[in-house]
Amino acid sequence: MSRIGRKVVAIPAGVTVDVQGQAVSAKGPKGSISWDAHPAVSIAVEGSEVQVTANSTERIARSMHGTARQLIQNMVVGVNEGFSRSLEIIGVGYNAKVQGATVVLQIGFCHSVDLPIPEGLSVECPVNTKIVIKGVDKQSVGQFAANIRRVRPPEPYKGKGIRYEGEQVRRKAAKASGS
Repeated sequence: MSRIGRKVVAIPAGVTVDVQGQAVSAKGPKGSISWDAHPAVSIAVEGSEVQVTANSTERIARSMHGTARQLIQNMVVGVNEGFSRSLEIIGVGYNAKVQGATVVLQIGFCHSVDLPIPEGLSVECPVNTKIVIKGVDKQSVGQFAANIRRVRPPEPYKGKGIRYEGEQVRRKAAKASGS
């Protein structure tokens, strides 16, 4: 039995969790989100707590037990507080800006890279070398941050590129010149 799955998910004030069969939806001050649970788990709302139980002892039920509980926890936290991910742009002349529903990156290519902002996310650039992505769905926030980073990941010699805020880039020594 999963140790994480046995924990109950506490529902804070201002958040409502509704379960219709395997469909779970959460509404809060930041927005709403829904998810369809795997049939191997049962979900019940009891007062201000959500309890997830595995339907059997099969492998899929045991693996989905903790996963389902954590996804519901992320839904509750997302609609109550929201999730955010910050990216830094390192490099001379590298910058980013938000134009309408797209993020425009100038990162050393001969052209600018335009990335459309997914539905449900908000992106802001407080400084032209920093990107902040916010939303209620932890997976979509992280995926869009990874898509932006994938355009120009940090290179190991000078450290130029797009990195997560606080990410440590492993640096390599440059080639030693012969005398």
